[in-house]
Amino acid sequence: MGTTRRGREAERHAERWLKARGLQVLARNYRCRFGELDLVMRQGDTLVFVEVRLRRDERFGGARASVTRAKQRRLLAAANHYLMCHPALARLPCRFDVLALTGDPGGAVKVDWICHAFSGEY
Repeated sequence: MGTTRRGREAERHAERWLKARGLQVLARNYRCRFGELDLVMRQGDTLVFVEVRLRRDERFGGARASVTRAKQRRLLAAANHYLMCHPALARLPCRFDVLALTGDPGGAVKVDWICHAFSGEY
């Protein structure tokens, strides 16, 4: 299975997993000139920007460690763009979560949900 297909399957797995926990999907793969937001979701009155990361194993820090400061800055810029395009949502509190998946999205996957993975302060 190719990397792109594995990534898409991981995002679908993450979406199903989060929906089962009560989050509502607002957008998938939101793209702008600043980058991409894998999932934009809502949990109650909170807007949640979710970065989905998949790694086969935990070597080199695994999926969790792959969200670098540079990646966080791009996610923050893309989230700001999303909020400018959706002003009705801009009044809601926001957070950035990472859903770190380890394994094979077609088989057994370990899920690590990191709520408030980073802040918007840089």
